[in-house]
Amino acid sequence: MQRTFTFIMQATQIIDYKEAYESLQIKYEAVMHDLAQLKKMVFGSKSERFIPTDDSKVNLQLSLGLNAETIAQCKITDVTKFTVTRTKTEVIPNPPKAHPGRMKLPDHLRRDIVILQPEVDVRGLKKIGDEISEVLNYIPGELYVTQYIRPKYVIPINDTNNTVITASLPGRLLEKCMAGEGLLAQIIIDKYADHLPLHRQLQRFQRSGVTIAQPTICGWVKTVLMNLIALYDLHKQYVLASHYLHVDETTIQVLDDDKKGKTHRGYYWLYHNSEKKLVLFDYRTGRGPDGPDDILKDFQGYLQTDGYVVYDGFEKRAGIILMGCMSHSRRKFIDALANDKERSEYALVMFGQLYALERRITDEGLTKEEALKLRQEKAMPILKALKEWMLSEYPKVLPTSPIGNGMAYFLKRWDKLIVYTTDASLKIDNNPVENALRPLTIGRKNYLFAGSHEAAQRAAMIYSLFATCRYYNINPYDWLKDVLERMHLYTTSNMAELLPQNWKKIQG
Repeated sequence: MQRTFTFIMQATQIIDYKEAYESLQIKYEAVMHDLAQLKKMVFGSKSERFIPTDDSKVNLQLSLGLNAETIAQCKITDVTKFTVTRTKTEVIPNPPKAHPGRMKLPDHLRRDIVILQPEVDVRGLKKIGDEISEVLNYIPGELYVTQYIRPKYVIPINDTNNTVITASLPGRLLEKCMAGEGLLAQIIIDKYADHLPLHRQLQRFQRSGVTIAQPTICGWVKTVLMNLIALYDLHKQYVLASHYLHVDETTIQVLDDDKKGKTHRGYYWLYHNSEKKLVLFDYRTGRGPDGPDDILKDFQGYLQTDGYVVYDGFEKRAGIILMGCMSHSRRKFIDALANDKERSEYALVMFGQLYALERRITDEGLTKEEALKLRQEKAMPILKALKEWMLSEYPKVLPTSPIGNGMAYFLKRWDKLIVYTTDASLKIDNNPVENALRPLTIGRKNYLFAGSHEAAQRAAMIYSLFATCRYYNINPYDWLKDVLERMHLYTTSNMAELLPQNWKKIQG
């Protein structure tokens, strides 16, 4: 009896040890996955391009129930091509492209002409043409002074009284500012478009022999941005007057008087109007629902997000349809490649088919009616089959594993991920708003933090207007300089003419 009891106790301990081992193994795999992701963020490539391996690793013997016609119409424009059975990968060789030749330099650039004569006597020879070679050159930007000289005249009135007359100075938005509109525009461009912090700009000015105090240049920037508030508020109205918005958010470190020696983590919320190609940055001190609740209080239409829980509340609002982001779902399976390569590759192949359809819409210039029909007839069967496959495979994987997280993300947001197939004007993912965030992320690495919460919001204003300039192929320096020179002549009734999307029209 004692030996039996001992055997049972040992068996129980073995089971406990096995369960403990399996639990530790799961934690170990999770930690290793997190470490791999961290290394990728710090050292690795940010590309999410996927090229599937050979068919033996892609095909899991799991039929998706699609017929050949469904997949045959999916035009693959990447370097890989899938057959109608989706189990064969064929590399399409890229034909060599003809060299375009040397870059042609723009005609509007000033030409300094240097004529080089042969080192022989050419008198009496017939000239048959010129051999022209061009070299692109550069001199540092020039600081110069505009000096207004206003002669003064005396108009005699009587023996004791005279009147002095002189011309008035031209009207300016910033009447007392020593810096001209061209210099102010360049400072703002350098900081917010080219991400050059103010202290580096001061060093550059000093090399040119001009010393500007740090508080002075900071004051100039603040004054310019404060004068753009009315234009920003008008821009906000135009952005939100849409039936379709992309939304995303990102961090910004901000100096806070309440946190001595530390910075506060604030957030830029970004709203992208795909229809009009307009971008709105809005700064908030936190990542809670207060920001989007305030900005979108009157919004009606489609709202596309990355699935962050704060946006879930909008699903309950009348007139708002929440959309998911296929790119975020696909990214989960990119991250899971090291965890479960076969399942991840299988899902990524199917995501590739969905994106191939979107490329076909763009490449062939399909009308909205044709695009909608293509999505309904070709994309929806792929999406439904992908859902059925995940439903059958999810019970076989660990829910906390990367592949489990990827499947759970897709299945939980299924209804939101397929909304794009119901309207040709909608996008498959939230990439437009993520692309608009990139200039901010570059600037954040250079200047590290904003000087205050107010400064962060002022930066949001200029980021919004510059992002819109970029979409409309407008040189932001030309736009800002012109706005600073003419804004004092405008009122609220006609100020919309100065917005980037309208400014290009009035320029001709």
